[in-house]
Amino acid sequence: MLKKILVTVGVFMLVCASLSAQSAKSKNDSDGSIRELQDRVALKELVDQFSILADKKDVHTQVQLFTPDATLESVVNGKSAGILKGRDQLEHAFAPFLANFQTVYHFNGQQAVTINGDKATGISYCTVTLIGLQNGKRLRTTMGVHYEDEFVRDNGHWLISKRKSVFDWQDRQEMAQ
Repeated sequence: MLKKILVTVGVFMLVCASLSAQSAKSKNDSDGSIRELQDRVALKELVDQFSILADKKDVHTQVQLFTPDATLESVVNGKSAGILKGRDQLEHAFAPFLANFQTVYHFNGQQAVTINGDKATGISYCTVTLIGLQNGKRLRTTMGVHYEDEFVRDNGHWLISKRKSVFDWQDRQEMAQ
């Protein structure tokens, strides 16, 4: 009888240990999944914040979304239109460009990211509308853009370390005054 009780207690302890190990693994998997979801939301918010700040023409705040040594390449018609390096170059290029327009409006769409610890890569799609005067005419330029990004987590915050802005198409129309 004692032997039967000891065997039963032993089996019970093995089952409990196995369930405890499975529960710990499940909790670790759950913690990892939650962290990944938080990172995905933060990366989407980063790209959206970039666009919102462009629309507001708040370039100084916008360039803080990049690492200090970030690079940005613009590609138009399949050809590189130039590479900017660092926040200062970004700010000195963005500000005068955006000043040309009365209205700047980004509409962000889908985003796909791959997260690897404190680094991530992603692609985001955007429609950009620019409204401004040219030769006394009010023009609306609409562009399809996609961003190929590399991100890094710095002090708990995601930043853009490298961006390739690909201007896929453009439509320009005169608007009524």
